[in-house]
Amino acid sequence: MSSEAEGGRSAQLKHTGLRPGWTTGACATAATTAAYTALLTGDFPDPVTIALPKGQTPSFALAAEELTDSYAMAGIVKDAGDDPDVTHGALVRATVRRLPAGAGVVFRAGPGVGTVTRPGLPLPVGEPAVNPVPRQMMRDHVARVAGRYGGSGDVEITVSVDDGEEIARSTWNPRLGILGGLSILGTTGIVVPYSCSAWIDSIRRGVDVARAAGRTHVAGCTGSTSERTVVAEYGLPEDALLDMGDFAGAVLKYVRRHPVDRLTVCGGFAKLSKLAAGHLDLHSARSQVDKGFLARLARRGGAEEALATEVADANTGLAALQLCQAAGVPLGDLVATAARDEALAVLRGAPVAVDVICIDRAGTVVGRSSVA
Repeated sequence: MSSEAEGGRSAQLKHTGLRPGWTTGACATAATTAAYTALLTGDFPDPVTIALPKGQTPSFALAAEELTDSYAMAGIVKDAGDDPDVTHGALVRATVRRLPAGAGVVFRAGPGVGTVTRPGLPLPVGEPAVNPVPRQMMRDHVARVAGRYGGSGDVEITVSVDDGEEIARSTWNPRLGILGGLSILGTTGIVVPYSCSAWIDSIRRGVDVARAAGRTHVAGCTGSTSERTVVAEYGLPEDALLDMGDFAGAVLKYVRRHPVDRLTVCGGFAKLSKLAAGHLDLHSARSQVDKGFLARLARRGGAEEALATEVADANTGLAALQLCQAAGVPLGDLVATAARDEALAVLRGAPVAVDVICIDRAGTVVGRSSVA
């Protein structure tokens, strides 16, 4: 297929002309790999190469290293590409220590990395704010290094970020109860840069490519996890996938003028709760989860007043969802249906059938609407 006919997420990114970067999770994984290699061999690989979840194998130069008899530390400077990320240029360090056989991989929060203090996040209270996918990336690379150099793979990994506590004041972490620093994030290892005008233009190109290819069913996805979900659900080809990101309104308005038979919108529960509440820009800097709105939906779904009050006071959208799931209230379906209705309102009668799928961070479907 020629570059002019390419569609899907990778083609959209190429079309923007923006340079992607690396997540804090990828940097922590590279630092961990270098440090554990040095602990076992006495030498730091520089650059150090890692494998990302989608198969890319980037290399990272070391910005700091230290080796003693009891631990090894390596540091990577985060390059966020052309994304205006507050962590761009931050020094992400991993310090690796041996543990007794059978201990597994244990994570610690060093200076500049936060600790979870409130429920509703994908990690238990008291855990370092190192998210599940970066944890798995680090475990996988520890296992590879251990297999290559004869280690046990039982290690303690302390992740730290220079000046991370100060940087975190510019994030939502303090409000979410992540105290002491930043979160180590990323589901693909890659930071997709967003320029509003460039990305919206790439969405339009994606719709045009899908229509030219004869696709009658396309999906607007907020990220790579939701993209995998719709592929698993519907078997859609790459050129039917629109990397919507936070720009739900851009997808809906362009499809209104250039219809397809069916549009599936898929994304995280919290993001799509914003669409359900009437927001068309889902970025955290421009719209927030309205827990009062979620409480009203929960009441509509049969929640008792005490539960609705808990939902309104929940720390995060995920916490609100979990409260309702435990009580048998279908908040996920209610949000998906409200988001579908909001999408139909934006479409203004265009001949497009719409359904919405809400997922959690692991990609599990937690709510869906019917097609209307």
